[in-house]
This record gives sequence, structure tokens and C-alpha cells, in this order.
Amino acid sequence: MVTLFFSYSHKDEDLRNELETHLAMLKRQGVLRTWHDRRVGAGKDVDRTISEHLEKANIILLLVSPYFLGSDYCYDVEMKRALERHEAGGATVIPVILHPCDWHNAPFGRLRATPRDGQPVSKFVNMHDAFLEIVGDIRRVAHQEQRDAPAHQGHARKASASEQVPVLPEARSSNLRVRRDFTDREKDEFLEHSFAYIERFFDNSLAELQARNPGIEARFRKIDATHFTASVYVHGQKRTGCRIWLAGRESFAGGIGFSTGEASDDHSFNEALSVVDDGYSLLFKAFGLAFHGGTRDDNLTQHGGAEYLWSVFIRTLQ
Repeated sequence: MVTLFFSYSHKDEDLRNELETHLAMLKRQGVLRTWHDRRVGAGKDVDRTISEHLEKANIILLLVSPYFLGSDYCYDVEMKRALERHEAGGATVIPVILHPCDWHNAPFGRLRATPRDGQPVSKFVNMHDAFLEIVGDIRRVAHQEQRDAPAHQGHARKASASEQVPVLPEARSSNLRVRRDFTDREKDEFLEHSFAYIERFFDNSLAELQARNPGIEARFRKIDATHFTASVYVHGQKRTGCRIWLAGRESFAGGIGFSTGEASDDHSFNEALSVVDDGYSLLFKAFGLAFHGGTRDDNLTQHGGAEYLWSVFIRTLQ
């Protein structure tokens, strides 16, 4: 069986848990076993235990984010040793890009990352699509590791019953999430932080759109703390525009409003994002006014909500 080691920042623990859930079939099929530092048993030497499992792993996942790059332990201890083992052929290192960050300039930047093209997991409208890609890459590497296993392992002596199924004191399930209720304050803070994120997202996307396309002029205008507009001109002719505002959970829009008319008021909208939760995290749900299809039924992350509104905004140019 192939062993997999998670190297990650504890700030990304929720995403690590989600990824481990997606690895369930590989575990059930007896292809893979996983380990991370939350499995260090009470009374164990933490550094020594981590080092022992890092040395035994066939696959080492680097769960890359700004927090991972900023962690001295992840970067200077786990990542450096992982790359040494990778260079020596003792393990395969796979960078998994969780969030946008300067990972291309890291020592592992030359390695082929997952998801495809190094697109961060958090930029997927539905993160399960990203995890499915990651699992596919891990499955291929795991099967290759099994094929490359030293031939003498197949002729090893038959182990005793106690040796065949070792029981480790630190062994436990990684399926530890429990449902919870979110307070109104948490929902309001999520909404406020998400609006600020969407505002930055549009400002940066407009700048990049203009830089990449000759003849296009993009305009971002911050009206106040809860409103902004965006517009695009092609050779001086206005082709698309929108107004986005923080409507609040008590409004008819239910959260963040979107209007294709920049001069409209807060009572008229063409699309909106409302705050929902799946029992584990706060998310967005689109009203579904702008698009027909399955998007209305999808729960969206903060980035997914921003990407969804951008797709409504830019579709007239595409």
C-alpha cells in the first residue's frame, strides 16, 4: 500500500480535510493510506513523529498557500526534506495549489502542480471539481509507485497476523467534521468580507482585461463603502457595465446585489448572491436570474461568487 504524507499549514486544515474525504475510494480500494500531523498521539515527540512519517511516505503532498509559504516549519523543514527525497527518487512530491500565491518562485515551482495548470482550488466555482482533478493525479502516481515497488518485496517472508495488520496508537479517522449553526454575526461578517473581496476581484480583473486586450478600456469606480460600478469600452464604445452593492441579508436581494444598469438604485437588480450554509461553512447561492441552467443550484465559495458575477458582467464581450 502506498503511503501519503500531507505537508500543510493548519490555517488550511479545512481544505486538507476536504481533500482527504475525496481520497476515500483510494483508501477503500487498498491503494493508499494517509498521514498528517493531527495524528500525532498524546505524549509523542511531535517533531520526531512527523519526521518518521515523512521519511516513510511514498507520496508527499505540499498543500500550497500563502500560509504554507509563510510557515517556517512547512518551508524549511518539511518541504526541503521532501524535495531531497524527491531528487533521490525515494518519494514523489506533488504541489497542490490551494490559494493564489507566489509558488512558481519556490524551490518546487518547477514541478508539475495540481490542479491542472496550477489553478488554485479556491478559484474553482465548485471546489469539488478541483479535488476530483487532484485525486486523479494522486491515483496515477500511486499506481506508478505500486508498479515501481522493488521486486524483492514480492518475495518477502510471510508476516505473522500481528505484523500484517499493525495497530498504531495514533491511528484514527480523518472524518471529524460535525455540523454546526452559524450566528447572524458570522453571516454578516462573511457578507461584508465577501463584498470587499468581490470589489478587489473586479478592480484587478478590469485592469488585467485592459492590459491583455488592445482597444479595450476598463473603468472601475468606487462609489462608497458598499457600492461600486464597473464598465468596459471597446474602441470608445461602451459594451458592458454593472453596479454591485452590499444589500444586506435583510434586503430583498438577500446579500449582494448586481445590476446591469450603473445608474440603478438598490431596489432593482438583475442578479444577487445570498448567504447560505451547508452545515460546515458559509457559502453563496445565486438567485439564478442572469443564467439558466445548473448554477442556481450550486453553492458558491467567496471566490466562486465573485467569478459568477464577473461571468454575468463579461458575457456580452464573449
